[in-house]
Amino acid sequence: MTREDIADVLDNIALLLELKGENVFKTRAYKNGAEIVRSHDEDIVQLAKNDQLENIAGIGKALQEKIHELATTGKLEFYENLRAEFPPTLFELFDIQGLGPKKIKALYDKLDIDSITSLKEACETGSISELRGFGTKTVEKLLAAIELREKFASHFRLGDVAVMAEVLLESVRNHPATLRCCHAGSYRRSKEILHDIDILVATDRPAELTKYFSELDEVEEIIACGDTKASIRLENGLQADLRAVSNKAFPFALQYFSGSKEHNVVLRQRALKRGWSLNEYDFTVKEGAEEPPPINDESDIYKALQLDFIPPELRENRGEFEAAENGQIPRLVELENLRGTFHNHTTASDGRNSLEEMAEAAIDLGLEYLGIADHSKASFQANGLYPERLLKQIEEIKKLNQQWDGSFRLLAGSEVDILKDGSLDFSDDILSQLDYVVASVHNAFTLPEKEMTARIIKAMENPHVTMLGHLTGRLLLRREAYAVNVDKIIDCAAETGTIIELNCNPRRLDMDWRHWHKAKDKGVKCAINPDAHRVEQLQFLAFGVRLARKGWLTKNDVINTKTLPDVLNFLNIQ
Repeated sequence: MTREDIADVLDNIALLLELKGENVFKTRAYKNGAEIVRSHDEDIVQLAKNDQLENIAGIGKALQEKIHELATTGKLEFYENLRAEFPPTLFELFDIQGLGPKKIKALYDKLDIDSITSLKEACETGSISELRGFGTKTVEKLLAAIELREKFASHFRLGDVAVMAEVLLESVRNHPATLRCCHAGSYRRSKEILHDIDILVATDRPAELTKYFSELDEVEEIIACGDTKASIRLENGLQADLRAVSNKAFPFALQYFSGSKEHNVVLRQRALKRGWSLNEYDFTVKEGAEEPPPINDESDIYKALQLDFIPPELRENRGEFEAAENGQIPRLVELENLRGTFHNHTTASDGRNSLEEMAEAAIDLGLEYLGIADHSKASFQANGLYPERLLKQIEEIKKLNQQWDGSFRLLAGSEVDILKDGSLDFSDDILSQLDYVVASVHNAFTLPEKEMTARIIKAMENPHVTMLGHLTGRLLLRREAYAVNVDKIIDCAAETGTIIELNCNPRRLDMDWRHWHKAKDKGVKCAINPDAHRVEQLQFLAFGVRLARKGWLTKNDVINTKTLPDVLNFLNIQ
């Protein structure tokens, strides 16, 4: 049981109690408990195991006992019994955009709707309209959300599989029969949506490794297990495949199984022009053709074909071959290049941690600066700040900055709503007192493309706007992007000097990597921002770097690779 596992259980208990109609104070106790578990400075899991939670404010005796049981046994009888009171399929409904505990409770109590299947049927037959709050527009949105979920039923977000992908690879790496191993497939290419995890291993004992892989603790189901390949299914439904090859074949297999298909087709055609047939095992030389050079690793394959090495993230047949032929493969940005970040939230709006806690977490990560951009007042659902609260926060940041003596700095920003007409949620007088401004759309998503594009461009033309937040508003696997002309937004950013954010929350990863090459060519700068709502989410920066690399971005293209003095100079901060 990790800290996050325990917090998730407490959050789930709060949801279930809300479904049961328990009093708000009891429900809130579990929600608060979850927040405390996530944000407590010490090793709260170990404290729970030692039954030493009594001095932590906000965790009463009953909650102490439950957290202790979770930490020591990995289970909680109270939670299991609570879950047993509801059909297992009821929990599917929480995945549908637009449904919260109150609506789910009404659906369950009044219409016996306990699954997505029964919800869809009620929407299609019209019986759901009997309930207050489920009018025609709501039903249309629910059906669209259900359709989206069905469409992506076997898809997984990069951020949702990353930890397990690394755990599986590490397990393979630690086996004594492993000579070398690596991820392959879409995960290695940093695609934002994946179907499965591919792992390749070089070994002279393949059957031993496939058997070992199929018996890992993480395995929920063995799909297949042969002498050279094993396929397993994890608890969340994700499939993971292990392929075992000889050490000699490893570079060829790694290149082949990393893909993409489009990239590999071009590479094979290039090999054929030299009289070589390229597959996952080797080069096969046609009669009369020159012998290829020795191949020891993947880069040797590209070198043999007179190409610079093409990083896996770029292998989508989107210009990488032309660049590799002409020595123009860029040196892509790396995680260690980042010096700070800008779009983050605190308890002042809808974040889980204070200014001080966010700052200390950033310092622990080795960052030189951290931008605080809590929501503006129009985002009432996120406890957006009114001007007086924002100005008070600016003063708090100034006071805190005195303690670091220039070695670290909090930057005072705001994530300001772009209103429906393109105006901003704060006056220019207020915006002028900030270090920077992130402008974002948080409502009126259904505007036609022309209106939405004009709305965003109007906001970008305000001289106080520093950067544009999560450009398309998409939530991967949950909500499609709203209609907007991205090319026109990029052109406007180039003209106005507006930075475009790469929001690296794994649910967003927005702006999409497919647009960054154009933005880069236009001179538009990128800010890799985690949109962190608690300290752990600062780790999302790693996903941002992966997607920035996929968008061909270098250190010079990313604004938060600048040192603190350079950023202060860039933002014109004294």
